[in-house]
Amino acid sequence: MFHSARIKLTAWYLLIIMTISLSFSGVIYRASTFELNRVERAQRQRIERGWPERFQAIPFDQQGELPRFFRLDPALIEETKKRLLLFLVMVNSIILVTSALAGYFLAGRTLEPIENALEEQKRFVADASHELRTPLTALKTSMEVALRDKKMTLVQAKDLVKDNLEEINSLQSLSNKLLSLTRYQSNGGSLVFKEVDIKEVVGKVAKKISPLTKEKEIKFETEVKSQKIIANEEGLEEMLLIFLDNAVKYTPRGGKVTVLTVASGKWLVVSVRDTGIGMAKEDLPHIFDRFYRADQSRSKERVPGFGLGLSLAKKIIEIHKGTVEVESTVGKGTIFTIKLPVRQ
Repeated sequence: MFHSARIKLTAWYLLIIMTISLSFSGVIYRASTFELNRVERAQRQRIERGWPERFQAIPFDQQGELPRFFRLDPALIEETKKRLLLFLVMVNSIILVTSALAGYFLAGRTLEPIENALEEQKRFVADASHELRTPLTALKTSMEVALRDKKMTLVQAKDLVKDNLEEINSLQSLSNKLLSLTRYQSNGGSLVFKEVDIKEVVGKVAKKISPLTKEKEIKFETEVKSQKIIANEEGLEEMLLIFLDNAVKYTPRGGKVTVLTVASGKWLVVSVRDTGIGMAKEDLPHIFDRFYRADQSRSKERVPGFGLGLSLAKKIIEIHKGTVEVESTVGKGTIFTIKLPVRQ
């Protein structure tokens, strides 16, 4: 599909360029031939007007014309016109070939972002469908089995409902993240940016994450100074919550999670550190990909999630024109360093 579109776009480029080139060539040829004819007429008139005084000894020929060596040769003029036409044809041929190559290249560059976006959309739909199908299949299977079981007790039914509610909560979490990704996909065109204090934002996120840190007996520390930045407050909170939620989930009981902020010129640097299980080097280039999850075999417990959080967090950072880097060592922990501009 994109190959045929590239050919069509190249053809349109060629049509536009050659129309302009041939139009200019036609104008140049007409102007040049007109000028040659004008020069011939002007020279003839000058000689005829000055003939009685300067060239009394040189007669006109029988047709009333000047001798050939006193006027422009018509054959020479015609030859000059032909050479000019040939030159313009050669120039337009070179323009045609060059434009075809350049147009094909530019058409490819023009369609590349569209092709990448379409491929990303296809992959996203396929991955989302797969992630949705797994819990839905589990829900359907468990309910079908329960319906066939005529001896099911009330306790067993309650356990089934409880398990199904957990799956539904997972589906709700997935749908919320998918909606957030869709919202941020427009590069923040509809988001409201205003002056916010990073200390207040971290405080709000700390309250949201505190139940999980208390449950796992994880020590949570912040070294955050008051610093005003221009940002979307909701997006900033969501981004920090994702990093902190991941840090707590992947940190064993009794571990430590720290948030630090440092103002450096026009930038605000936020570091989220944990003493968790860490990630292997081969996982680091892919952790921000949608639905990618690092190998969990190093963890003693299964960590819930769909692999959308970090992808969403990176998108929020990009909307704020910031950057994110990650350092991780297996068994020692992970450090995420987020760099955000103070002013947009």
